Amino acid sequence: MTAETSQTLDRGLRVLKLLADTDHGLTVTELSHKLGVNRTVVYRLLATLEQHSLVRRDLGGRARVGLGVLRLGRQVHPLVREAALPALRALAEDVGATAHLTLVDGNEALAVAVVEPSWTDYHVAYRTGFRHPLDRGAAGRAILAGRHPEQDLEDGYVLTHGELEAGACGAAAPLLGVSGIEGSVGVVMLSESVPRKVGPRVVQAAQEVAEFLR
Repeated sequence: MTAETSQTLDRGLRVLKLLADTDHGLTVTELSHKLGVNRTVVYRLLATLEQHSLVRRDLGGRARVGLGVLRLGRQVHPLVREAALPALRALAEDVGATAHLTLVDGNEALAVAVVEPSWTDYHVAYRTGFRHPLDRGAAGRAILAGRHPEQDLEDGYVLTHGELEAGACGAAAPLLGVSGIEGSVGVVMLSESVPRKVGPRVVQAAQEVAEFLR
């Protein structure tokens, strides 16, 4: 810690990160050990975070991330979308297909940014806000593969055909190395198959977006 930083705020943020990394919550004692502070400090941190709905405690006394975090999370989408647009525009123009950034929202894939090519005679209409199951479509499958890239991403991208729309195929690559965000960058086009050059270009775009977000 330096003179310009707040020790209390730092500890509060560490509490949120620790709780976000567990599905079962943590007790005051467990948080005390992980933070290296006494239980009184932890109680004060949790009480403050509870006032802002960022933390909740169940009947057993285990602390968990609160619903207030979701309200903060909704404001992340516009920031992520803004960061991704340059790479998506370049991808759409290079490939001649609709490019999109998709993020995880619960058990679904949510398109948060879409860019259509300017020079094609026709392209797939793919709207911001479109949702679909994570295990259908290139965007969702790429996100799932990104959780285990060493075993599920041999070429760095995922290809699908007709899973979300008849006659449409897609290619997508996950955002890797971005803390706190699960997502993918991809394209969707009306074609029987994805041209060979598209997959590597999608991977490049995903890497560019990831760089912006790190």
